[in-house]
Amino acid sequence: MQTEKTYTEDLQNIVGKGNVREATAEDAIEGTAPSLVVEPGSVDEISAVMKLASANGLVVCPRGGGTKTGLGAPPRSVDIVLSTARMDEIIEHVPGDQVVRVQAGVKLEALQQKLAEANQMLALDPPEAGATVGGVVATNSSGPRRFRYGTVRDLIIGVTVVLADGTVAKAGGKVVKNVAGYDLGKLFTGSLGTLGVIADCNFRLHPRPDSARTVAVEVETPQAARDAAQAIVHSQVEATAIELHWGGETRLVSVLLESIPGGIGAKEERARFLLEPFGGVRTLEDEEADNLGPLDPSPVGDEVFVKITAPPAELAAVLESVLDAAGRRDVTARFTGHAGTGVTFAGLSGEEGALVEVVGEVREIRTRSGGSLVVVSAPLSLKQKADVWGPAGDYGGLLRRVKEKFDPGYTMNPGRFVGGL
Repeated sequence: MQTEKTYTEDLQNIVGKGNVREATAEDAIEGTAPSLVVEPGSVDEISAVMKLASANGLVVCPRGGGTKTGLGAPPRSVDIVLSTARMDEIIEHVPGDQVVRVQAGVKLEALQQKLAEANQMLALDPPEAGATVGGVVATNSSGPRRFRYGTVRDLIIGVTVVLADGTVAKAGGKVVKNVAGYDLGKLFTGSLGTLGVIADCNFRLHPRPDSARTVAVEVETPQAARDAAQAIVHSQVEATAIELHWGGETRLVSVLLESIPGGIGAKEERARFLLEPFGGVRTLEDEEADNLGPLDPSPVGDEVFVKITAPPAELAAVLESVLDAAGRRDVTARFTGHAGTGVTFAGLSGEEGALVEVVGEVREIRTRSGGSLVVVSAPLSLKQKADVWGPAGDYGGLLRRVKEKFDPGYTMNPGRFVGGL
């Protein structure tokens, strides 16, 4: 194709000949195949790529580690996958101020290893191995520690982004250019690459804990799981995480405790006392606690993973609504989640039509109660039958106005986000 050849040469002139290649089947996004994969090595190169794409009507999909390419609806089209693989530098780490600035392509594990040398950490622990910092921000990924430290929006303090037309915008500590009226760090968190390309981020850090223990209670019913979690939430134990593990023979609520060595024993004793009314309590060995882990978000066979949000006090109702809907359709369900913050993940297995019905029924129940259900991963055929995101509600109009402000030509990841944005 003549046009593709022209673009290839233009892109090679921007990022270097070795950093542009034809896309392969592995680069496809939810069944949609791009033409080219481009790897810029700087903010200026990202800007130049975006100017070229915008001027020629090319659709761009940013990609970090590729661990969340299954999240979202299938894109309407893709011309260029813009990989941040070469943007993997830790730009500045100031231990005394507990802040770090990193390029978007830095792997989260590599960043944590570097920060550990200063006995610090970025308090984000999403389950996906190989995720990049930019990908974590773009998908608003978090993990068990969100109970104590919050999510990406609580920890990001600055960001550099490249908009669809190539404009470089910064917000946070060292402001070069602001987009008036917008907190770019929070706005781009969870935007799934639909507003622009995240180039680098600033985060505030926390000290690494000196000592940690995990106390768990074996519960028999959803109500007992809810009550055990609430007992810790409303106590002065100051847990780091309160997690649910429910599937097969496992029905546990675990509590991660972190402290100084001299204080961890008292925390453990208090947590055990609070959990004893709800079932058998034990302190887990490190290996067992690690093996519990978060639910693997990768689909297995026909398995569908959904994320359900609801007030933490409604945990029992969430579990019962899924178990009831699944049980009537011969669908199996397993759960994990952040019981202290009201985020539950359900893995569903069964016949596709039944899975679609379970997703629809539970979504209706949770939406009516002010919560939500999002399909995190599923076979493409199921995504074509069930809306991944669910209704946008009152926010739909606002989301569309923001999209059209930042990307009026729908250059960035069109169709993947809420409401088909």
